[in-house]
Amino acid sequence: MIRKSRGAARALKGTYLALVLAFLYLPILVMFALSFNASVSRAEWTGFTLDWYVKLFHDQNIINALKVTLSVAVIATAVSVVIGTLGAIGMYSMKKGWFNLLSAVSNIPMTMPDIVTGVSLMLMFVFVKVPLGRTTMIMAHIAFDIPYVLLSVLPRLQLMNPNLYEAALDLGCKPSRALTKVIIPEIAPGIVTGGLLAFTMSLDDFVISYFTSNTDQNLAMVVYSAARRGVEPTMYALSALMFLCILTLLLIVNRRSGLEIL
Repeated sequence: MIRKSRGAARALKGTYLALVLAFLYLPILVMFALSFNASVSRAEWTGFTLDWYVKLFHDQNIINALKVTLSVAVIATAVSVVIGTLGAIGMYSMKKGWFNLLSAVSNIPMTMPDIVTGVSLMLMFVFVKVPLGRTTMIMAHIAFDIPYVLLSVLPRLQLMNPNLYEAALDLGCKPSRALTKVIIPEIAPGIVTGGLLAFTMSLDDFVISYFTSNTDQNLAMVVYSAARRGVEPTMYALSALMFLCILTLLLIVNRRSGLEIL
């Protein structure tokens, strides 16, 4: 009787897991299938084709959006890595009370809804009379990327032997040289992971970019604009490529996190 109940419980858990996975990933699989469908209609399958991917890379609007997306993501990631790393080192050197307070404050942007962050940043730029455009988009991306860098670097600092920095100073190193030769190499895995997270978050952002830009559009904004007019098959191809790119980056981040734990 006990074995039957355990078997029923396992079957129920398996069914529940299968339903959750189907709910999450079946739409993505359908999107991938439609990106290879020769028919413009979503209602019928007329054959396999790569035409939509070829057409995608000949669409100048998509190419321009790709340039905006990559330029914003690269600049925002580079700046946020520098600021976030230095901020993490500064926070780590503070007293426990201040450290806990700043850690809690730095986590707020990650828990805040994107629309709140986007509207708040837009109102701030309007208030200080900064014209909305690619520059404000980059500044906004830097603002929400920094907490992810802090989240990745702080654990590495906490795992580091605090005597290494003091030993370097005792051996004659200047503070700046001890920072670059001792601390940075020790926390480098956390810096790389934070940079990958920041780049991933910046790459697929829509809401904050929508509120803090003007005529410059990234890929997520192009997909949204196309969906309002009626989804074309090229948008399936674009969405599929974006999904693969972000999935690859997330897998790399998870892989690095797993190696750091080990």
